[in-house]
Amino acid sequence: MQKILIIDFGSQYTQLIARRVRELNVYCEIHPYNKIPVIDEDVRGVILSGSPYSVRDAEAPKPDISHIKGHLPLLGVCYGAQLLAMEYGGEVHGAPSREYGRAMLTVVAPEDPLMKDVPSPTQVWMSHGDTITSVPANYEIIGSTDNVRVAAYHIAGELTWGIQFHPEVYHSTDGTQLLSNFVLGICGCDGSWSPASFIETTVAELKAKLGDDRVILGLSGGVDSSVAAVLLNRAIGDHLTCIFVNNGLLRKNEFNDVLASYKDMGLNVIGVDASERFYADLKGVTDPEQKRKIIGRDFVEVFNEKAQKIEGARWLAQGTIYPDVIESVSVNGPSATIKSHHNVGGLPEKMNLKIVEPLRLLFKDEVRRVGRALGIDPALLGRHPFPGPGLGIRILGEVTAEKVRVLQEADKIFIDGLRREGLYDKVWQAGVMLLPVQSVGVMGDERTYESCCALRAVISTDGMTADWVHLPYEFLANVSNEIINKVRGINRVVYDISSKPPATIEWE
Repeated sequence: MQKILIIDFGSQYTQLIARRVRELNVYCEIHPYNKIPVIDEDVRGVILSGSPYSVRDAEAPKPDISHIKGHLPLLGVCYGAQLLAMEYGGEVHGAPSREYGRAMLTVVAPEDPLMKDVPSPTQVWMSHGDTITSVPANYEIIGSTDNVRVAAYHIAGELTWGIQFHPEVYHSTDGTQLLSNFVLGICGCDGSWSPASFIETTVAELKAKLGDDRVILGLSGGVDSSVAAVLLNRAIGDHLTCIFVNNGLLRKNEFNDVLASYKDMGLNVIGVDASERFYADLKGVTDPEQKRKIIGRDFVEVFNEKAQKIEGARWLAQGTIYPDVIESVSVNGPSATIKSHHNVGGLPEKMNLKIVEPLRLLFKDEVRRVGRALGIDPALLGRHPFPGPGLGIRILGEVTAEKVRVLQEADKIFIDGLRREGLYDKVWQAGVMLLPVQSVGVMGDERTYESCCALRAVISTDGMTADWVHLPYEFLANVSNEIINKVRGINRVVYDISSKPPATIEWE
């Protein structure tokens, strides 16, 4: 399979480079600079990412790429371009002022294959504190801006290029064309990596890997686990057993609704209602991290109890996707704080099962594309992300069955309203938070002293950053009015207009 390797130097944009390459229907992989894999015949080209480091720093990453440079098509982006310049005889100095934001690139060599069909001038996005001040004699400048003379170059006699801007970000208006020139043109990739080809290859690999073994999968009702289940079902049929645990913290009617939808998909699903167990163990607990740990622990125990009864199970399937894989082998190592709401954390050790992850190569949007190709209901594929601990981290303070009921009612009104007004698909994630705040209200001739809830709706691509959605005032007014009138226990509604960062999407 044709692929592009992306060598990661720790840039915040590295995953975005991979997404742009994938959008060209070309498979690519991200590897940290200190773990460059063996270059096999499938590798058609290499991209060096940006970095928070300065190439002038003593501790800056400077891997040996002599087996790549001059042998394969190579594109250095920002730090990658500066590294290729300085390590081979050029000079890099601190810029007079940090070059950050939009700039206009003049294409000096329109005949260069990297600049094919790139207009001049074109808007690009700069983000660097250093700048290349001189290049070796065989480095040809092919693009400049008013402040950056060596904004893009080509090494004569090699298929090696460097650019001091980020083509992968939205603000580089012709960045996709430039990446297409490199990946499809210079590297010669045919752009045939598609959802259909992924399904065909993955199903064949799963059949060979799993044989007649029995596989267990923990379903959540979300996109990733559902697509993983359908892929496995296509490969091994009834040798797959899915377990869906109701922790009592799902949305209103979700347990029954999800079970019904899975039945229509032909999956072998066991539903386990463990609500009372979770409520009992959460009694009196207010610390957010402690709540997460209890919910995760109880899930593991409930799942394990049910899985033990499935004879012959040898594999545990997980809906791991590519950003999770990248995080686990990142430049700085695994994240210092592993999210404690990962539903299946701890299961492999307890159950002595081997792991199978059919989606580990895919980004979230690609999982949805594969799901569509598998014929999965668009309503399921379009579902907003939902946290592993569910409403447990949307109830600030102690979790009780009554608080869950109140929050479920309010949440249903909000989500149904978004769907009714055609806003649901324009929002990346939405939900209601029940706050440990009571306030005075007046309903009719009665004075009330009830809870406040906060509506939250954000737009994002991967959850790493997010901005609040500017929902119409009239819509917010109608939702607020309906919640206060219909949900006994809530007399005040507020709207969260915080972005991530500095806030988070969830409140706990």
